[in-house]
Amino acid sequence: MRIAFYGSSLLSCYWNGAATYYRGVLRALAALGHSISFYEPDAFDRQAHRDIDPPDWAQVSVYPATPEGVRRALQQAALADVVIKASGVGVFDDVLLAGISRCAREDALRIFWDVDAPATLAALRRGQEAVLRDALGGLDLVFTYGGGPPVVEAYRRAGARGCQPIYNGLDGTTHFPVPPDSDLICDLALLANRLPDREARIDEFFFRAAGIDSTRAFLLGGAGWEDRLLPANVRWLGHVKSERHNALNASALAVLNVARDSMAEVGYSPATRVFEAAGAGACIITDRWDGIDCFFAPGQEILVADDGDAVAAHLAALTPARAREIGEAARRRAVADHSYAARAAQVNEILQDALARKRAQRAA
Repeated sequence: MRIAFYGSSLLSCYWNGAATYYRGVLRALAALGHSISFYEPDAFDRQAHRDIDPPDWAQVSVYPATPEGVRRALQQAALADVVIKASGVGVFDDVLLAGISRCAREDALRIFWDVDAPATLAALRRGQEAVLRDALGGLDLVFTYGGGPPVVEAYRRAGARGCQPIYNGLDGTTHFPVPPDSDLICDLALLANRLPDREARIDEFFFRAAGIDSTRAFLLGGAGWEDRLLPANVRWLGHVKSERHNALNASALAVLNVARDSMAEVGYSPATRVFEAAGAGACIITDRWDGIDCFFAPGQEILVADDGDAVAAHLAALTPARAREIGEAARRRAVADHSYAARAAQVNEILQDALARKRAQRAA
């Protein structure tokens, strides 16, 4: 199949946490024989912060973030069998969503891929996202980054014909164990852009833990923290390119995951960072959310904390040997059950069935 994907960016993870998710799923779909065309706007200085060159498994088109640039990009939808618009492109989102329905062929699948479904659904409940609400009935499918049964049911109530979570996963070719980097040795590492709907949770789970034991070293990676007053034992790394994620994950005694507010509330939404860290064999400490045990076994493959005190207690109890044991267990689980190859096989089956049904209905 020819797949046209309109997303935030495939080439840069700068202010774009979905980049590695896109890469993992689409690379694995390409390995199944599909032709991938990815359309991303030249916006938010992402092209100046590329993490990868255009890959050989996808044709990447960077269009000007202008009305004319969007119009030209949407014209290419007519060439595809499957046309996908992701949430959170950041510019012209409504134009793109309306455009895929208008520009795609009648026999093509039209799909909305929501990479922040809890927040999108909350906006729908508030009477926002009018374009999406109007478009849902005409779309063939909604895919989501996660969210489990609560998100599926909410999208169906909102008018979606079908909704299927496609969870984050592990691309073992890009995230794997590496030797520690002496510049990144620490007790706890957190990789998280500064976002309004996560900062209070980071205050609790990361900065509170740092304040409990000032003798421990904490590393914070991600954009937006330059004007934040940090404790003396917290070092900010700035934006960390994806090529350094393995080293960061391999160099910390433990790696912290902190969910965004909406994803923690709904649950069933493991972040890309969880699987990246697992792939590197890192010992992961996560804030608590429903559905964790669907992905990793608490206490054996992942450590779960209810607050900053619990994070500090986990660190106090961890030895390097115990951290390695948990990290290796998480890596084995991710390789066995949560690869992007498995996610892509799931997407492939859904697309094949949906496209066959649509074309059969049109031929009847």
